[in-house]
Amino acid sequence: MSIKGKVVVITGASSGIGAATAKLLAAKGAKVVLGARREERLQALSQAIGDNAVYQVTYVTDRQQVRALIDLAVSKFGRVNVLYNNAGTMPQGNLSDREYDKWQMMLNVNIMGVLNGIGEVLPIMQKQHDGLIIATDSVAGHVVYPASAVYNGTKYAVRAIMEGLRQEEKEHGIRSTIVSPGAVRTELVNTIGNTQIQAGISELMNADDRQGLALNPEDIANAVLFAIDQPKHVAISEVLVRPAQQEV
Repeated sequence: MSIKGKVVVITGASSGIGAATAKLLAAKGAKVVLGARREERLQALSQAIGDNAVYQVTYVTDRQQVRALIDLAVSKFGRVNVLYNNAGTMPQGNLSDREYDKWQMMLNVNIMGVLNGIGEVLPIMQKQHDGLIIATDSVAGHVVYPASAVYNGTKYAVRAIMEGLRQEEKEHGIRSTIVSPGAVRTELVNTIGNTQIQAGISELMNADDRQGLALNPEDIANAVLFAIDQPKHVAISEVLVRPAQQEV
């Protein structure tokens, strides 16, 4: 099934997985609608892609801004075939650190950001009787490990929400997919906060590809493309993508 002409809304599009996915999908002929916080990054990416890209500054925690991004897609291209909820944040630390503000921020971005996207796009997709909603989850949504309990919790929540979405909306022709990466070389590492944990993960990010310790954003973009590029009777519910040598 060709992806050419599909309209794909991407949050967290200014760097990393979001930017790599936008470039790949546009190269395959999709029209991409880019949302993120950093306007200068969005502008540069949109210009690099060309006529098949538009952008709007979007904080996924603000439901009205998410709605405006989806409205932009409809006004510019007439429909929304795919929503890719990709924005996320990953502060790390033990529960005993009691970092309430970071916990709340993770809940707002990682969970409510996804729900805002789902809630705002569903009426359009129901009317179309067609659509695919994708979320960037994580291996952390499948495996719990120390110093990551809250992040794990947000990603387990996304996994549950997306499965609930699949069950509720299948009669409307709407499918759902989570893509769960392991360690990926993106700016997400800069949100970790804990210097000791960040130093250890940064070592993985700097490893040579041949060591199999970290993925590139383009590796995840390929998984997203695979999920989108399926016939309507096929639903790719979950894709886990790990570096070949990742332990968990």
